[in-house]
Amino acid sequence: PHRARSSSPSALRRRRGRGGKMAAAFSLREVLGAFQTCVTEQREVLLGPYLRGWRGLIRFLHSLGAIFSFVTKDAVAKVQIMEEHCRGQRREQYVSLQSMVQYELGNGLVDVENPARSVENSGCRTVLRLHRALRWLQLFLEGLRTGQEDSRTSIICRDSYNASLATYHPWVVRKVATAAFCTLPSRNAFLEIMNVGTPEEAIAMLGEALPYICDVYGITQELFARHKLLDLP
Repeated sequence: PHRARSSSPSALRRRRGRGGKMAAAFSLREVLGAFQTCVTEQREVLLGPYLRGWRGLIRFLHSLGAIFSFVTKDAVAKVQIMEEHCRGQRREQYVSLQSMVQYELGNGLVDVENPARSVENSGCRTVLRLHRALRWLQLFLEGLRTGQEDSRTSIICRDSYNASLATYHPWVVRKVATAAFCTLPSRNAFLEIMNVGTPEEAIAMLGEALPYICDVYGITQELFARHKLLDLP
């Protein structure tokens, strides 16, 4: 009898979370909607939609199982920290990335002259970790979009990782990550995980979503570079 491969799209969508509960399915449309509403007319990045977009991207990583846990666990923790900032007593300071940077720099939560004195769970330090991971996901999704049907996702993922997150990971993590990429499913299986229809429809929606993700990344990069926040420990 035919045995389904564990890397089939249907198997990927059935991944169960803790306690055997079904994990919420990833939807590229949800991520697109979040990042579409991220940037205001004044080119500010709103943290509410930014974190919703990240929640969607985390579901994407969860749908692939444990192989991306080296990114997923950290992203989940960082999103939770930021959501606490956005709900906390100073929530009006955490409406946008720009208001957050201004508040934390002005109140000594981040010290660019002596970075070691920065508050560990400061918004700037926390967003920086998400920002670096977003670059990797942006490059990976772009590689999926522009690749050929027989393109090897392991190579797309490895090249995207080496051009982004690998810089910030110790050798052991890089080794484990590179080995994990070899188990990735086919490009068409990835496109089916997007939950927007055919591979062609998924490619079209990636083409629509990625410019918004790129825009958010670019604004964040420029903001953090201007305030010398890109190398926070």
